[in-house]
Amino acid sequence: MNNIFKLLMLYIGISCIGIFHIFAQENSFIKIWPGQPLYSLTAENFQRAETDSNNVTRYYDITIPELEYFKPEIPNGVSVIICPGGGYTRLAYSFEGGGIGKWFSDRGISAFVLKYRLPNDKFMTHKERVPLADLQQAIYYLKNNAADYNINPDKIGVLGSSAGGHLAASASTHFESAFFPINNGISLRPYFSILIYPVITMKEEFTHKGSRKNLLGDNPDKNLINFYSNEMNVTANTPMTFLLHASDDASVPVSNSLIYYQELVKNNVPAAMHIFQNAGHGFAMRNKWVSEQWLYLLDKWLIENKIL
Repeated sequence: MNNIFKLLMLYIGISCIGIFHIFAQENSFIKIWPGQPLYSLTAENFQRAETDSNNVTRYYDITIPELEYFKPEIPNGVSVIICPGGGYTRLAYSFEGGGIGKWFSDRGISAFVLKYRLPNDKFMTHKERVPLADLQQAIYYLKNNAADYNINPDKIGVLGSSAGGHLAASASTHFESAFFPINNGISLRPYFSILIYPVITMKEEFTHKGSRKNLLGDNPDKNLINFYSNEMNVTANTPMTFLLHASDDASVPVSNSLIYYQELVKNNVPAAMHIFQNAGHGFAMRNKWVSEQWLYLLDKWLIENKIL
């Protein structure tokens, strides 16, 4: 009887360790703004999620931006903020957020998926500034709290897909144009930039019209168009960049990546670009064969640039 009791206690102990391990692996959500977010008209969270029959989750009406933290078992000090796409009207979270975050954390890179606010006059003023303000604040928050996450404040990169790629490119070209006061001389410049089938320009010829309309409105001012046409704002100080696109992208023309790459090369910014012949738009982690190919290329680029 005594032996049976000991075995029972051992089984319970092992089970509890397993449960605690599961809880320890759960990702945490981090609010990036102290108090009510900049430009916000509400302190209430109106966020809603929709999950379809394929278990794909998309987020809408985000009013309280936050980071989902994918913690690596052995962090190497490098981190990345991931911006899902969705045309500035929703966030395609499953394939362009969490899946990518796990891939990075498995390689020792601390990953933070940003639920940024989507332009909406109902919830905010200066809607065209809000997504970039959220990404800048996420960078600022992580730099200020780097020790808490075992990350190097000088090695925080950005990754964005589609409209999230536009946001990441905007942070990579406008890091000297902060929308809020910066203390302690902190730089908002990303360490590196990874752009997956990105919207780059807001000019009529190559832009994604839905993203442009949602961000800038129906008749944007020329100065606003130029500010958010990221190919016009590349300098020699733009972060090293990895670009990925598909020739047959029917949503965001491949010319977006081509014109950005040309400007990077012209300004002597270290850059790599890979163009798939047939992958369409939105493939990220959705298409297993394509994702294996581009993640292999990204892995090699990270190693080549001593990020891994």
